[in-house]
Amino acid sequence: MPMPVQRFAPMSKDFATFDCDAHVTEPPWLWERAQEHLSKDELDALKNSIWFDSESKQLVVNGFANTGLGSQRIHGAPRMLNVLSLAGPGLKHDIQRTLNVRNLHRKNAITREQADYLDHKGSYLPEPRLRDMDVQGIDQVMIIPTDIDTYPWIQNALGARAMCKAYNDWAHEYCQENPERLYFAALLPMQDPKFAEQEVYRVAAMGCRVGLIRPIDAMGNYPIQPKYARVWQAMEETGVVYGMHPFPSLGVIKPPGYAEQYSGSELIALTASSSGLPHNFLTNVQNFQAEASLWVTMVLMTGFFERYPKIRAAVFEASSTWLSFLIDECDKAYKLYRNDRRFAPLKRLPSETFFEHCVTGFEGDEAPPSRLPDFYENILAWSSDVYHHDGDDAWRAIETMRKCELPERYQSKFLGENARQLYRIDAPKKFIRDRVTEIERPDWWPAEDEVRESLRPEAALRAR
Repeated sequence: MPMPVQRFAPMSKDFATFDCDAHVTEPPWLWERAQEHLSKDELDALKNSIWFDSESKQLVVNGFANTGLGSQRIHGAPRMLNVLSLAGPGLKHDIQRTLNVRNLHRKNAITREQADYLDHKGSYLPEPRLRDMDVQGIDQVMIIPTDIDTYPWIQNALGARAMCKAYNDWAHEYCQENPERLYFAALLPMQDPKFAEQEVYRVAAMGCRVGLIRPIDAMGNYPIQPKYARVWQAMEETGVVYGMHPFPSLGVIKPPGYAEQYSGSELIALTASSSGLPHNFLTNVQNFQAEASLWVTMVLMTGFFERYPKIRAAVFEASSTWLSFLIDECDKAYKLYRNDRRFAPLKRLPSETFFEHCVTGFEGDEAPPSRLPDFYENILAWSSDVYHHDGDDAWRAIETMRKCELPERYQSKFLGENARQLYRIDAPKKFIRDRVTEIERPDWWPAEDEVRESLRPEAALRAR
């Protein structure tokens, strides 16, 4: 019996894409590798701070077991979709919806073998990722870790430094499979400014282009404070980009008794939960935007880039449609209240500063940027968010742009040139021109009729 074939409309492109924000899931062997590469003191600090226990298969952070997002749970599990490694080639949202509907009923739920098939190995191995990129139209990529709501809460600064070193060395090794196509963003131990400064210099020597910083006030460490001046100076000297990556404020390992609000997205989550919403879709969108918009406002209105004029920054995974409204409000507020400021006067309008220093990511299904090309021309960089469940390929982004009749010169900037200019990366010698139009699937793959039925709202209801 022939295997099912998933088909896609033919498409082509005449430029190289750069995915400025896609994810890896930190695998169990990251910690095994650390035992061979860290010093004894570093390893002891890592074990006492954040450690994957191979026997129980749990991440232990600050002494608390079963923490983190579950990045280390590779190969999947029956009756579950691993949302952290799901969005590989062709795993569009309608397919994901169909599989989730199957899981509502035990007799139809996915098996362990099926879960393993859906756990895309490129999430933690470079060779399958490169094969997936060929299908997804992704010529080059910046990989970013998944557990970024966990690392800022490591209480031992020595342990945080050891974790960042262990991850960055593993990520660098991952990228050596094809250094022209794979690049990594480094974790920085912001628990201690000196440690973070040292790590900036260390990863810059390895060719790293981005230092990742979560824009939250974990333990009073909001990342634009004066104590971090040495970190910003290191970024200026090395050219490492300030990579601002937001996330939902899960706060799973906040210390007992720590009651301070640490993130704008925390307020979003509290509001949604108290309002009785039956789903978390809105919070998952607004969490990222809340953290990003707060950070953008802070750096523009406080004169951060005027104090550190050589820094370039990337706003990751927050979409971009909100940006034009926010920058306009920042300009308006500065003009109205400049005489009431307690900070030094700004030398230019906030919008002018953003256009000179920053680039913002956008999702492939976002149409508004394609309708405002003059505004976004030099500040927009595409992010797939692969392999997280909301990820999608370059072909989806191109399809959105073509529907908006966006000229190709803008498409090439948004989908590659702006990111490469920010990171100072050359275009690849060869790039993907034509879409793969057929993928052979196993016999349990959802048929079109099942997909259509699953998209009905009633399909997601379980009979009582």
